[in-house]
Amino acid sequence: MPTLFLALLLTFPGSLTHPAWRTLQRAASPLVGTPGSFLLRSTAPGAASGLFENDYVAVHKNAAPCAAAAQKCGDRIIVALSDLQLSGKPMKRGDVSVFPATESYQAPSGGDFLEVVIKPTHPPVKGPTVLIPPQKNSVLYDSEKFFIFEEKLEPGDTRERHGHAQRLVVVINETSMQQWPDGRAALTKHQVPNDVHFNEPVVHAVKNTGTKPVRNIVIELKP
Repeated sequence: MPTLFLALLLTFPGSLTHPAWRTLQRAASPLVGTPGSFLLRSTAPGAASGLFENDYVAVHKNAAPCAAAAQKCGDRIIVALSDLQLSGKPMKRGDVSVFPATESYQAPSGGDFLEVVIKPTHPPVKGPTVLIPPQKNSVLYDSEKFFIFEEKLEPGDTRERHGHAQRLVVVINETSMQQWPDGRAALTKHQVPNDVHFNEPVVHAVKNTGTKPVRNIVIELKP
């Protein structure tokens, strides 16, 4: 698919609206690109695929190409998307397990999961303009290079103005969030379960406007 994608761009430069591109989109399932990133959402439940990659992280679903410690693979995080077993230990949806760059492991079995790789040679991390820690979340892991927290917010609840550096977000629950980012218009985002996306730095306030609690696993890099 990447070869076909490149050939299309070379044939129709700058033509993401060309009919041939739209045909490729429909054939490949939704393709979403941002500068320095590529996201492929699999349409088949349980299918293995590369979900996302940019200069900072690489994410695979139901595959663990960096399970063996290697120079090209930095720290790795397993995020459980369902009940599964990892090294003989049970994990449930939303659980995480972190492996340092020097530690190998066996790929999880019995359920869906993500392997998130923190690239060891990534560019400098961009931070927010104001350092205001978010409230009401639970920190699951903290290190010199990144930390992981469970983003939580009950329906109708608001999180006051706070800041984030660059981060990877894994959506666990379906809901909606209204956001008021500094210097930009307010917006509402629908949270789709199992969606994976990489967010740039922001300072904002948020409100859960959905009917279910917000629950995201967030891997935030440290500047």
